[in-house]
Amino acid sequence: MSAIRKLAGQTAIYGLSSILGRLFNYLLVPLHTRVFLTGQYGEVTKMYAYVSFLIVLFSYGMETAYFRFAQQEKDNPKVYSTSLISLLASSVGLAAIFILFSGAIAGWIGDASMPLHPEYVSWFGCILALDAISYIPFARLRRENKATRFVSIKVVWIISNVFFNVYFLLWCKHVVRMPGSIQDPVLHISYPDLGVGYVFIANLIASSITLLLLTPEIFRIKFDFDKELWRKMIVYALPLMIMGTAGMVNETFDRILLPKLLTDKSTALAELGIYGACYKLSIIMTLFVQTFRYAAEPFFFEHSGKDNAKQTYANVMHYFIITCAVIFLGIMMYMDVVKYFIGKSYWGGLKIVPILLLANLCLGVFFNLSIWYKLSGHTRWGAFLAVFGAVITLILLFWWIPLMGYMGAAWATLVCYASMMVLSYIIGQKYYPVDYNLSSFVKYIGVSVLFYFFSEFLRNHFEWTKGPMLIINSFLMIAFLLLIFVTERDKIPYLYKPLNKGIRNKK
Repeated sequence: MSAIRKLAGQTAIYGLSSILGRLFNYLLVPLHTRVFLTGQYGEVTKMYAYVSFLIVLFSYGMETAYFRFAQQEKDNPKVYSTSLISLLASSVGLAAIFILFSGAIAGWIGDASMPLHPEYVSWFGCILALDAISYIPFARLRRENKATRFVSIKVVWIISNVFFNVYFLLWCKHVVRMPGSIQDPVLHISYPDLGVGYVFIANLIASSITLLLLTPEIFRIKFDFDKELWRKMIVYALPLMIMGTAGMVNETFDRILLPKLLTDKSTALAELGIYGACYKLSIIMTLFVQTFRYAAEPFFFEHSGKDNAKQTYANVMHYFIITCAVIFLGIMMYMDVVKYFIGKSYWGGLKIVPILLLANLCLGVFFNLSIWYKLSGHTRWGAFLAVFGAVITLILLFWWIPLMGYMGAAWATLVCYASMMVLSYIIGQKYYPVDYNLSSFVKYIGVSVLFYFFSEFLRNHFEWTKGPMLIINSFLMIAFLLLIFVTERDKIPYLYKPLNKGIRNKK
């Protein structure tokens, strides 16, 4: 339990900025889905899908290579300067390519029925470059345990991005245009009909501010580029880029392929917008999995040499599954409230939410299981599993999207992550066996899904209104929490024993 509490503490420290960043970006969804039509929001979704994919190309595993060689070279300053210079040069070069060939790239991303503004490509080339360059200074802050500065700069990015989104989409577009309002000088140099472009400009400004704040970390070193060291780092980093590319295929390619594979091109962007907005309703599960990933890897390595390491990994998996089951049921039991997070025109896609919640749960379990190939030295299996998932994703997307639209994309995501999870467990038990409590997975996930189906059965067959359904769902949620409490009471002494003691004293 002490080890698990430590993991929770590490997640809180370094995961804080990640949680806040994603939380505030998710909180922009209500604004975006009310300001933009579904087709316009589809354009936002598509662009950020490409960004998630391309950032792997821009960073090419150099951040992880920096951590590895900084440890190996005992913090030799050349490791930092070499990796930083490498990313500076490559990022500037790639950004220049994006700007020079923005028209051709925009034509490839879009099509005749859905043209893309070339300036979007230029802006995102700059955003990707700024973000990639900042990876190494941020990595150095983490390496030096300067958590306060790390989190502070991340928070500035968050605030800047949110501020400029609200400024462009609300203040400039509505407030200052009202009769008698104070005129804003920025309006004289802005594009009044830029639409979703303001979202991208806000991101560009926030990324620029972030890199500006990191200039002390960038310029207080001697720029010394070691070619031999760089070659070693590239050899180490490029396989990671391949793994990262395969991982991004699993995570984002559904949003890239969806508008291209839908048969009705006139509604393709609208369908993508609905899919992207409803995807965000799995916010809590996504945040939990992603912040857990942020802290879990160093935690797992730290405990690898201890006698009870395997039992610790099994315990972590057990409580991870319980937390995910509670998140899944909590979101689905209160979907009548949660759905107001997005605009009404997007509610047609709510049926994908439970599928994507379970998909993210499987992804989190897969990440827990991945410790076996990292500790046993069989890292080639990590690349194999990532490529295996990418192949499944692509096959199912090309097969199911034309048949089922965005429902096909959601099911492909679930099947991909579930397959990777099962295969990783089977192979892992051969090379690094851990006695995971499989019954907890079946019990907690199974019961939560069963309660969800029972709730849907009542809703569909008795046509109860929102009020009675919320009451029934609340009882189901309480019943599930009681099941956890009763089942886990011996494992949670700090919760159960004081309660028992208080009851005995009263008697």
